[in-house]
Amino acid sequence: GKHRIVIPCLGHFKEEYEKVSKLYMNNKIRTTKYTLLNFLPRNLFEQFHRVANLYFLFLVVLNWVPLVEAFQKEITMLPLIAVLTIIAVKDGLEDYSRYKMDKQINNLLTKVYSR
Repeated sequence: GKHRIVIPCLGHFKEEYEKVSKLYMNNKIRTTKYTLLNFLPRNLFEQFHRVANLYFLFLVVLNWVPLVEAFQKEITMLPLIAVLTIIAVKDGLEDYSRYKMDKQINNLLTKVYSR
């Protein structure tokens, strides 16, 4: 879409306007939780705030202790990895759809009053 920048007709006050306007935030909408850089650590952090995931992580760690080992170490990791992966994919797809919606809203054409 086309971007439309609204600049008031300030005449010789244009330099002052540019200095002052740099102090303000833009009005872009951002409803996404993640960026490409913080997706994995932030998603894992959020997922391990769920008690069920902590319980399964505890079982995985406990199974690495030779005295307690009930199954092969790798087998006990599979359910936790599967759940974490499925939830991460779901969260990623939801966040991507929010990103697309934000982009659509931020690129809407607006009507500008002009004398």
